[in-house]
Amino acid sequence: MQQEPHEAQPPGEAATPLIALRGVRASLGGRPVLHGIDLSVGPGEVVALLGANGSGKSTAVRAAVGQVPLAGGDLDLFGTPVRRFRDWARLGYVPQRSTAASGVPATVREVVASGRLARRRLLPLRRADREAVHRALDLVGLADRAGDSAGALSGGQHQRVLIARALTSDPEALVMDEPLAGVDLASQRLLAETLRALAARGTGVLLVLHELGPLRPLIDRAVVLSGGRVERTVERPELAAGEDEHHPCHPADEAEPAAGYPLRTGIL
Repeated sequence: MQQEPHEAQPPGEAATPLIALRGVRASLGGRPVLHGIDLSVGPGEVVALLGANGSGKSTAVRAAVGQVPLAGGDLDLFGTPVRRFRDWARLGYVPQRSTAASGVPATVREVVASGRLARRRLLPLRRADREAVHRALDLVGLADRAGDSAGALSGGQHQRVLIARALTSDPEALVMDEPLAGVDLASQRLLAETLRALAARGTGVLLVLHELGPLRPLIDRAVVLSGGRVERTVERPELAAGEDEHHPCHPADEAEPAAGYPLRTGIL
């Protein structure tokens, strides 16, 4: 996927976080889930969010993309308070993997193309849109399956389609909720290669993970949640030494809406 790197920060200036949560509180169904989360992702950073079942990981990332309203605290996206933020195409979101195509017949290409609507809301797609879809499919290794039914894909391939859909808008920050859940090792390694390329060109990445697996060498920082609070932060040297040791959890650690094809992610 040959694309220009995102605009670099001027020399000598501290990079503005792409995503910044400060003292964020949030509830689901009237039940408090987050109790003052501080979390940031800078350009080119890959940050993992770890924690046990019910720790608040999925709620935290959904809050970060504007899907869960804040009960308190602040969320800035690209230096802009979320209440004033409008340029959602800069932020890509990959929800927890759908296990079916939601009964909607669609090809892999059509599902991925739906992500292009973050940049333009009208059909048909133009040449630039079609090229972006092809680049995204090529990056995740599914260009040869573009015309296949999305319902015929394996779990790992479904996950790669969701990633490609998010990448069609060329996001500057990418948020992924349990991208390794139910995904075979070959797909995990391909995901690691994809994220390495994105981070190298300045894309910030926030991942909810059960364990680091093949992504371990890419992670700059792991934030461990417990009971809706940040328990500790593990930096790269500790991660390299295996100090994260994963917290047992399940792919859905809070009640989540179904993430089917080819619906909008909710942030467009």
